[in-house]
Amino acid sequence: MELRRHLPRFWLIATLGGVAALCGYAYWWEQQLPGRLREAASREDLEACLRYGEQLAALRWLDREAPSEQAVCRRRQAELAWKGGDSSQALTLQSQLVNSNVGSEEQRRKDQSRLLVWRQTLRERALDQFRAGDLRLALITLQPLEQKGQRPGTQLSDSLRETWNRNQVDHERLREKVQRQQWWEALSVLNQLDHPWWQDHALPLRRQVEEAIQNLRDRQEHHSHGALPAHTVDPERLNTAVEERLSSGMDPWSAFVAGCADLGGVLVEEGPESLCKAKRR
Repeated sequence: MELRRHLPRFWLIATLGGVAALCGYAYWWEQQLPGRLREAASREDLEACLRYGEQLAALRWLDREAPSEQAVCRRRQAELAWKGGDSSQALTLQSQLVNSNVGSEEQRRKDQSRLLVWRQTLRERALDQFRAGDLRLALITLQPLEQKGQRPGTQLSDSLRETWNRNQVDHERLREKVQRQQWWEALSVLNQLDHPWWQDHALPLRRQVEEAIQNLRDRQEHHSHGALPAHTVDPERLNTAVEERLSSGMDPWSAFVAGCADLGGVLVEEGPESLCKAKRR
């Protein structure tokens, strides 16, 4: 019974002793870190300098100012990471440097300016990659810039995906219109493509559509010289009506349909052609 009464006291003393020893070791190590930090900075051991700096920040409970040596190491390591192509680490270190508020006002201003320049450089690089048709690489480039947890649709990467997918869908619609020889509708879809890579990708289809429409116009012009069927709307008047609609900003297919209706005609598909025929009386 006597042994049982002493056991709780023994474990309490042992636990308190362990905690005190741990706190003492942490205090002793905190006192050692500034010297080790300065030594690592002086020999330009950037990895050790950053490691000691992080440990010192973790041990300082009262938000004391970080040592200037830590800022020097972060700044140098950020420069090396940026030059080495590791934009993620470069931005992380430079952001830590800016948030630490260490150094003179001029130096802090330079650090902030460098961070903004790097972020803008990444945005422009991603946009160039996107315009060149490499969506995957553009999204990878943007990753260091975008924070997790942001609302869907608010990030630049969301906008790039939306633009790419929309142009991809429009290109597929364009192919379907060309296969069905719906030339005016195809021209309207062509004018909706607003991505440089997809516009270039659609050039063969554009040439095919424009050639088909030109053939239709030539055929209508030939009909206007005496070979025009009696049931077809006068092509010169139709051309004028379509051009007027186009000049007002209407898309080509809608302009053709509206111009036909203005002249009292109806649209009829005959083989590969879309003709505007006069209504039967």
